[in-house]
Amino acid sequence: MGGVAVLARQAGHTVSGSDMNVYPPMSTQLEEQGIDLIQGYDPGQLKDEPDQVVVGNVMSRGKPVVEHVLNRNLSYTSGPQWLYENVLKDRWVLAVAGTHGKTTTASMLAWILEYAKLNPGFLIGGIPANFGLSARLGDSPFFVVEADEYDTAFFDKRSKFIHYHPRTLIMNNLEFDHADIFEDLNAIKKQFHHLVRIVPGEGLIISNGDEENLDDVLEQGCWTTTEKFSAMKPSGWSVRVIDDSGKKFDVLLNNEKLGTVDWDMIGAHNRSNALAAIAAARHAGVPVDVSVEALSEFKGVKRRQEVIGQINDITVYDDFAHHPTAIEETLQGLRQRVGEQRIIAVLEPRSNTMRMGVHKDKIAASLSEADEVMLFQPADIDWGLDAVVNELGNKCRLFNSTDAIISEITSLMKPKDHVIIMSNGGFDGLHQRLLSAMDAN
Repeated sequence: MGGVAVLARQAGHTVSGSDMNVYPPMSTQLEEQGIDLIQGYDPGQLKDEPDQVVVGNVMSRGKPVVEHVLNRNLSYTSGPQWLYENVLKDRWVLAVAGTHGKTTTASMLAWILEYAKLNPGFLIGGIPANFGLSARLGDSPFFVVEADEYDTAFFDKRSKFIHYHPRTLIMNNLEFDHADIFEDLNAIKKQFHHLVRIVPGEGLIISNGDEENLDDVLEQGCWTTTEKFSAMKPSGWSVRVIDDSGKKFDVLLNNEKLGTVDWDMIGAHNRSNALAAIAAARHAGVPVDVSVEALSEFKGVKRRQEVIGQINDITVYDDFAHHPTAIEETLQGLRQRVGEQRIIAVLEPRSNTMRMGVHKDKIAASLSEADEVMLFQPADIDWGLDAVVNELGNKCRLFNSTDAIISEITSLMKPKDHVIIMSNGGFDGLHQRLLSAMDAN
């Protein structure tokens, strides 16, 4: 929704928005764009009636501002519907879908198109460092969108991505998530099938060849040319790692080398993301050799393994990982980079699915690469994390305050440690507070 607000502002509209506890980097971006931020859902913010209210999916019946919109018969729409009608309708849409990696892959793809001088528009759920913005209108036919399967709005329970009408579709992976709106994995597969049904026959679907769940989706019906990719095995688009760090690899198509990526990103998951972005860019007319050059200059995304500080030879990272698979891939990639140096992982189980305990049996295994683990126990979570602590043993500690986490980390940290903080929220400002405590130590 922050990105939609930015696009509306760039289109010349006067824009304001409300939410609870808006935090950086999105709050900073909105303020820089001249967008007024209003804390809370008081209907007084709509006293001067806007021409249109764009409703995000966090807004539910019963919130005062929602009731005001309905009672006053104000014009309203959803974020995805506004995006399609005002931005996407006449564009070549390149959409990136999947449980994990959407933000990073969409950022890679947008940067490749930018590097190729195609000046794409984009809407991404994070802030790519190469752009410094999460959204841009652009002035070319191409528009890259992070295509989320979460529901659209309280009045439209379809997945957001149904509104986007992509010509080029990346499907990165598919696992069970968003347990607050999907009853099981098959319900999510059905939404992905609905997405596949609207890709033109002359378009292209780029699907992860390592994901059986995506194969199940395609088997339900597909009318579009499909290309497969895999960072683990020969599968159409594939990789050949050529150095120990994994940061240099050949890009292969049907076992033919088309170029070599040499960058600073880590992990097999990012090599997989790169393949998908290269394949999608090729569909838009970008030669592979241009794409690999672009990726060598890719700077990553804020809150995705982002280094936010280095003090006394101790590195602190901010990462958005909040699903066991993403947590595991993040830590495996970091381990490949730092070798035997110590990793201290700090996790806040904040997503709705995590709070419901759907993945509680997988969390301990996902954290296995870390040498020390700090778990935060939110007061309003539906289950206790004691079982995770017991499974991980002495290397794991449970806390119910961020002050205690900071105290523990500063007491045990030593040079060459790597502290990675994983949360999909603001985490009570833990990141900067920790850096301040380290600096004072």
